[in-house]
Amino acid sequence: MRIVLPVIIFVTTAILLAVGWLLSGGVTRHEIHSASTPEEAIQAFMGNIQARDWDQAYSRLDNTNDVDKPDFILDLAGSNGSLRTYSSLQTFEEWPLHATNADAVVRVRMTWSSAIGPLDDVRDLNLKHDDNVWKIVWPKPESVEVPPQVVPVNYLRWDVIGRGPNDDWGVNNVDSPQVRVMSMNAVERDDRVVIVGEVVNEDTVPAYVSVNATLLRPDGSTIDEEGSFDTMSHSLLPKQVAPYRIDFPGVRLEQVKSVRMAAHANLVPASADPVIAVTGQKLDKDKLGQNILRGDLVNQSGQSVDIAQVLAAYYDANGKVIWVSAGYVSQALLPQVPVPFAVDLPQDIASKVQSYHVTVNHYSTREIS
Repeated sequence: MRIVLPVIIFVTTAILLAVGWLLSGGVTRHEIHSASTPEEAIQAFMGNIQARDWDQAYSRLDNTNDVDKPDFILDLAGSNGSLRTYSSLQTFEEWPLHATNADAVVRVRMTWSSAIGPLDDVRDLNLKHDDNVWKIVWPKPESVEVPPQVVPVNYLRWDVIGRGPNDDWGVNNVDSPQVRVMSMNAVERDDRVVIVGEVVNEDTVPAYVSVNATLLRPDGSTIDEEGSFDTMSHSLLPKQVAPYRIDFPGVRLEQVKSVRMAAHANLVPASADPVIAVTGQKLDKDKLGQNILRGDLVNQSGQSVDIAQVLAAYYDANGKVIWVSAGYVSQALLPQVPVPFAVDLPQDIASKVQSYHVTVNHYSTREIS
């Protein structure tokens, strides 16, 4: 009995461990680790990225002689305080595009989770079949080095003095800057009503602006009230015009009789730096066939911009705002270095667009902290 009991405990423990391994996908992970097909290689590779196991992910590359490990890690994990450095790979999807016995191409959409929502990164990855194992040919990351240079500082700046002890943001003991909602257009989507338009700071001082919309029924009662929140430029310099978008999920346009708009502003310190130029803008389609507006951002200042948000306002033939797109750039904007951007655009809106205007919000981890 003294011998039988330990044996029973040992066998039972082994069985429980085996069951737990199976339930947790152990067989699948073992099959993926073998990477006997391009799909298995991609799944294993993405699993390593999700786990932030950079050593194992790097070992799955076929061209390690051409790609340095630090550059590979920075390409995926981000650098310079960019949005990618605060993100993690949440999910991924793959589509085989081409395959032979020796090579393959797989399209991968990586969805990264971040504080501002999901970020998509679509890449076409080449694979090679070596020694009965499929490995990824990773594109060599382009390392950017900003040369030493002198950038003249000649931008406008507004400081605020005499702030009250309770003024955590803005100044409440002076008259608010004069701002005005220039336009408003209600657009119906499949699952929501969207209010788009533009707001202007008519004052001679900078303003922190928020725009709210209230949807009203025919009897005058309120359906819902929402604010622009993340889809507008809140800090407006004197005479600056900015687009806004306000979403009302679950509302149909036929329910709405009228819309009541309100713009609120506080006096804030501000500067016209950094200047971020937008170049090479064009309407296009991405690798998944979605309509996008793409281009490049160029930080013309002497300091890096950690996080940049692109806002694009689209106009019809009559000059009316018909849509506003917003999207974040996962890379930091180093001085004088072009960084690509792309924001999506609904198919039915794209056919009506006659012109568009792009503005850029910028954030710094130094400001956030």
